[in-house]
Amino acid sequence: MSRIQLPRRRFLALSAAGLGGALLAGCDRLSETSEVQEVLSSAESLTYRVQRLLGGRDALAREFTEADLSPVFKVNGSSMPEGEDYAALLEGNFVDWRLRVEGLVANPLDLSLEDLRKLPQRTQITRHDCVEGWSAIGKWRGVPLAIVLQRASLLPTARFVVFHCADVYERALDGTGQYYESIDLIDAFHPQTILAHSLNDAPLSVGHGAPLRLRVERQLGYKHAKYVMRIELTDRLDRFGRGKGGFWPDRGYEWYAGI
Repeated sequence: MSRIQLPRRRFLALSAAGLGGALLAGCDRLSETSEVQEVLSSAESLTYRVQRLLGGRDALAREFTEADLSPVFKVNGSSMPEGEDYAALLEGNFVDWRLRVEGLVANPLDLSLEDLRKLPQRTQITRHDCVEGWSAIGKWRGVPLAIVLQRASLLPTARFVVFHCADVYERALDGTGQYYESIDLIDAFHPQTILAHSLNDAPLSVGHGAPLRLRVERQLGYKHAKYVMRIELTDRLDRFGRGKGGFWPDRGYEWYAGI
C-alpha cells in the first residue's frame, strides 16, 4: 500500500464516523427527509466504491504480534443481552446453543459450538477501531465465515449475509428490538472475516459477545456483530429492519464502514 492510499482510507473512515455521530447527536429528524436521505445514500455509495477501489477485494487488515495486545479490551454496546432465552443458554454454558445458517442456501446448517471448533480455525491479532474514538488490539480465534458458507452451499441469487443476534433493544426503530447486521459476499469470503469464539486465548466473555461474534476486520467496530444466533443469506436487505442493512445503519450510520 502506498503512503498516499492510507491517509485517504483513514479520511473516509473518519468521515463515516463523523456522519454517524452527527446523526445520533440530534439530526435524526433531519435525516428522515427524502432530500437528506438521497444525499446520504449517494455519499455512502461513493464511499463504498472508493473503498473497494483503494483496498481491493483481497487487501488485508494489518495484523500485530502478541507484544502489541492491549492490556484491556473495552466492552462496548450490549454487555448482557436481555431475555430468558439467552440467560438459559448462558447458564448451560452454551451447550444447547446452535448457529442456524439458512436462507438462500442449498444445505441449511445447525451448528453447535463444538461443531464450529472442529472446523478449520484462524487466529489473528488485529485492531478494533470504534466509531466512539477508541481502539484496542486483540487476539481472535474462530472459523472463517467462508468455510461455513461453503458448507451451506450458497444459491446463485445470494448477495448478502445477515447476522441475527441475541441482544434486544426496547426502542429499536424496526419495531422488534432485535439486533442485526449484514455484509456483502466480498467481505464474507475475505480470509480475515471469521466467526470468533475466543479472545486472547479464552472463550468470549458475555460482554465481548459470547458465544460467537463476527469479526470483519476491514470495517469499523459497529459492524462486528456480537451474540450471533442465526445467519441468513439473502438477495436484498430492504426486508430487514428499516431496510438499511443493520441496527446502526437504521439509525444513520453507514452500512459500509470500511477502514
